[in-house]
Amino acid sequence: EEEYFFEGDASSYAPAGELGSNGKWDATVVDSQPYRTRMIVRRPADADDASGVVVVEWLNVSAGRDGDPDWGYLHQELIREGHTWVGVSVQEVGVSGGEALLEGVALEGGLAGSDPDRYGTLNHPGDAYAYDILSQAGAAVVNPDGPDPLGGIDITELIAAGESQSAIYLTTYVNAIHPLSGVFDSFLIHSRAGAAARVDGSLELADGVGGSVKIRTDSDVPVFIFETETDLTELEYVFARQDDTRFVRTWEVAGTAHADRFLLEEVYALSGEADLSALLDCPAPLNDGPQHEVIQAGFHHLVDWTSGGNPPPTSPRLEVTSGDEPAIVRDELGIALGGIRTPPVDVPVAVLSGDAVEGGSPFCFLFGSTTPLSAEVLDERYPSKLAYTDDYAAAAAETVTAGFLLEVDAEAMAAAADADFPG
Repeated sequence: EEEYFFEGDASSYAPAGELGSNGKWDATVVDSQPYRTRMIVRRPADADDASGVVVVEWLNVSAGRDGDPDWGYLHQELIREGHTWVGVSVQEVGVSGGEALLEGVALEGGLAGSDPDRYGTLNHPGDAYAYDILSQAGAAVVNPDGPDPLGGIDITELIAAGESQSAIYLTTYVNAIHPLSGVFDSFLIHSRAGAAARVDGSLELADGVGGSVKIRTDSDVPVFIFETETDLTELEYVFARQDDTRFVRTWEVAGTAHADRFLLEEVYALSGEADLSALLDCPAPLNDGPQHEVIQAGFHHLVDWTSGGNPPPTSPRLEVTSGDEPAIVRDELGIALGGIRTPPVDVPVAVLSGDAVEGGSPFCFLFGSTTPLSAEVLDERYPSKLAYTDDYAAAAAETVTAGFLLEVDAEAMAAAADADFPG
C-alpha cells in the first residue's frame, strides 16, 4: 500500500437539456477550480505478478470520513487474482469535512482536520467537482508520461467502482460524465439507491427524476449493478429496476443487507466473536449473508466481460410487493423469495434478512439481521449433520454451476458451514 497526492484543475458540470428517468443525460462544463487530494494504491509488490486489472474506488463518505467498502467486499478476489486497487478521496467530506449523509453521524473534519501535518495541504472545492476529480484520478494512473503510482504495471483494464452513496454518484457519472470523459473501461455500481445524484454534485434530488433513475441503455462500456434486499426496499432501488441489455447487468441477491457483519469486521478489524450489534448499538444481530462471496463472483465476470468476454449470467429478480412502500416477499420462515440463491439461503440455519431493524444508531437500518432457526426447525429440516452438509454441498455446486459463486469461495463456505452447524 502506498499513498499519493495529486492535483490539478477540476471541472464542474451542469445539465444540458432535460434529465429523464431513462438516464440518457447530457452535461456541459461550467467552470474549473484547483484541487489537491489523495489516492491510496494497493497492488502486487512485483509488477510481474500483477494482472493488469486496476479498480478505482470512489471512497465512501457516508460515515463522515473516507471508507473503502468495495475493497472490503472484494479484497480476497483482488489479491488472489493479482489485481490493483486505487482508492480516491473524491468528495469534500473525506478531504475537508462537511455535512454527513445521515443525521446523528459525527464528523471527523476530513483528512485535513484529522491529521493536519500530513494532509493540511489538501484542498477540495466541493462535490460539484468530484466527477472530474474521479476522471483525472483514472487518467493519472494510466498516463505513461506522468508519475507511476502503479509501479510499472502494464494496465489492461480500468474499472470504476463505488458502493452506497458512491454508487449513487457513479450512477450519474455513467449517465452524464462518462460520455464526455471516456476514461473507464467498465463500472461496478454496488448497492445503489433508486436515486441518482445531481449533475452539479448535490444529493438534493429533483422531484420526479432523482428518485427513480435508470442506467442509460446506450452505454458503450459494461455496467454491472449489484443490489441487496435492503437496496430494493429501504433505498427504493425497486423503482429504478431495468432489464438487462448488452452492456448493463443487474444482480439481486437473496439474504443480503446493504452492509453486513463481514464488511464491519473488516472495517473494525474484529474477530468473528465480537458483539458487533452491541458495539454499533443495533437491536438485532447483524446480517451475516453471502454478499462478499457473490459480489466476488460478479466482479470475476465483470473482468472477463470488460476484456470482451461473456457478460455475467442473468440474475433472477427478488420478489417484491407492489405499491409506494415495497417489501420483500418471504416464505414461512421469513426467507426472501426470488433473487440469486446461495447455500446459506436455501439450506438455512438462520434467516438472513435485509429488512430494516428499528432502533439503535443511525446506520442500523442498513445492517439487516440474522435470526437463528429454532432447534425444532433444524431437527425437522436436517435429521443429521451429514444431511445438512450434503444439502449444503449440493446447493453450493448448483450455485457455482449457475455462475453466482466461485469454486474457491464455495469451498470456504462449505468448510465454515460444516464447522458451525448448530445441530
